[in-house]
Amino acid sequence: QVQLVESGGGLVQAGDSLRLSCAASGRTFSNYAMGWFRQAPGKEREFVAAITWNGVNTHYADFVKGRFTISRDTAKNTVYVQMNSLKPEDTAVYYCAADPRGWPFPKISTYAYDYWGQGTQVTVSS
Repeated sequence: QVQLVESGGGLVQAGDSLRLSCAASGRTFSNYAMGWFRQAPGKEREFVAAITWNGVNTHYADFVKGRFTISRDTAKNTVYVQMNSLKPEDTAVYYCAADPRGWPFPKISTYAYDYWGQGTQVTVSS
């Protein structure tokens, strides 16, 4: 089992930045691909970004390319997403997720991820 705990959400203004963290514990987190997803009220959960187990490869949804950066610190068992130039439409609950298989990469479906955190709220005001 892997336990994931997100943090770093909050209320910000359009154009501001936030960095979300996802702390992992349990099994061999370092072997897992990791992803970030988000879910706005009344909408499906959608893919945001993913990173391979070694941090070499990343993949982003088109709507965050150039604004968000995913990274991981294996020594700290933590995955991050740096979110810049935030927009009101980025308002959502953000979830991190772990894929123990890791390959193929990237995986953008929620069904590909076995473990999920509880989510952290990001609210961007205009």
